[in-house]
Amino acid sequence: MTKLLLTMLLLLSLGASAQWTPTANLTVFSEDGAKFFLVLNGERYNDVAQTNIRIEELPNPYYNCKVIFENKALPDISKSALMLADADGVMQDVTYRIKKDNKGRNVLRFFSFAPAQQNMQRPANCATYRFGAPNMLIGAAPIHAGTSTTTTIQQTTMSPASNVNVRVGGVGINMNIADPMMGSTTTTTTTTTTTNSNGVPDNDFSNVRNPQRRSHNNNNRGGCNRAMSNADFDDAKRTIANSSFDATRLSTAKQIAANTCLSTGQIGALLPLFSFESSKLDFAKYAYDYCLDANNYYKVANGFTFESSKTELSNYVQGIR
Repeated sequence: MTKLLLTMLLLLSLGASAQWTPTANLTVFSEDGAKFFLVLNGERYNDVAQTNIRIEELPNPYYNCKVIFENKALPDISKSALMLADADGVMQDVTYRIKKDNKGRNVLRFFSFAPAQQNMQRPANCATYRFGAPNMLIGAAPIHAGTSTTTTIQQTTMSPASNVNVRVGGVGINMNIADPMMGSTTTTTTTTTTTNSNGVPDNDFSNVRNPQRRSHNNNNRGGCNRAMSNADFDDAKRTIANSSFDATRLSTAKQIAANTCLSTGQIGALLPLFSFESSKLDFAKYAYDYCLDANNYYKVANGFTFESSKTELSNYVQGIR
């Protein structure tokens, strides 16, 4: 009994001292099913070409990425500073897709993201690798489009047999010690995921298409000279509006602005999605760097309720021009 108590105390102390360090996850999939190799910071992760690849436990917010197609006739795609954190530096579970642009060329575009969490459920339709361990597959290879996968998890909880109070160094610790002879309670959880023709779960509605960024010009600080299309902007609005909290809406909106180009009209149309004036002002200041027609930014002030907010935005814009 003494050994058991000492073991329990050791486990409790280890659990209290261990802290999870947030890391990012990256998923890349090919929209038309073209197989490819994924290279991050010069390391090629898969030795067999795949259509869906996932890299987990990425410690940094940015990586240089290269896509090499199995079909040698297809040009490689290179992308520097691939972003895996949101505008506040919070690590994300990010998905990028390989798609055709309006000229028929393969491009790598932002698709969706969600805050990275400890022990996130790994998608079943991806060849999965751990950062720093290329060519060591830790997850299943891609499944065929249009299939369903079912995962069943059983969790057994032992019924406590006794309650033990222990004092160590003047500190009292109360523990329930399970007795295997007293029976157990088993909970079974079943989840089913159906994938569409892209190999992406059908219940993932958080996609935001990202138009191609252009070279720097004199109209803005973010390097934009083409605003989002109407369809892309509608997707962005839905993604922001689907968030339950203002802080999440703000973080999502900043992420979209940093990956796309917005007009003053589009920025103004996003402001009503926020519940608080402070969130509107925060986003309006942030989005200025990614505005197509920054010379017309005074129009954004129409989205504020208070004159003080309009004045603060005007002063902010004047201060950085």
